[in-house]
Amino acid sequence: MKIILASQSPRRKEILSMITNNFEVIVSNAEEVIDKKLTNEEQVKHLAYIKAKAVFDETKDLGNRIVIGSDTIVVKDEKIYGKPKNHDDAVNMLKDLKNAKHEVMTGLCIMIEKNGEILEKLDIDITAVYINDLSEKEIEDWIATNEAYDKAGGYAIQGKFGVFIQKIDGNYYTVVGLPVHKVYNIIKPYLESE
Repeated sequence: MKIILASQSPRRKEILSMITNNFEVIVSNAEEVIDKKLTNEEQVKHLAYIKAKAVFDETKDLGNRIVIGSDTIVVKDEKIYGKPKNHDDAVNMLKDLKNAKHEVMTGLCIMIEKNGEILEKLDIDITAVYINDLSEKEIEDWIATNEAYDKAGGYAIQGKFGVFIQKIDGNYYTVVGLPVHKVYNIIKPYLESE
């Protein structure tokens, strides 16, 4: 069974390699459209679905395969924090998120074709994250690393920002970008039948 990760994220690639190294990456070129009518939970599952479906359709000639799509958003008080657009945006995000609890939601869509049968699994995992109170200098020093700009919420739990994470309530890998425990449970039967 061919396994395909529909993401260019090096972090998701690293997490999936905890399950298997027998996969390839095909980046989804689907347009990620935010649907204002959806709840945050529905939104993140929908974005994961768009990514997985685009790659699943693109690879239909391969036959038996598993396509894994994922999307992560940061939410505080129902407000979604995406990737910062610029320096000021990153500063404002981190000021909003510091010294408080917020949630990281990772949507998951796994599409499986086996012997002509198609199965779709949609799921979500949510982890609460508590960031310490950050000084202006700590925020500026973090942004100066340039690591803030490609991360939802302007931060990453792994790496240097980890010193500011007070605690989490939930799965660490969900915050990084792929709820590996859920992926494993869904694809395990297909790994065992190889």
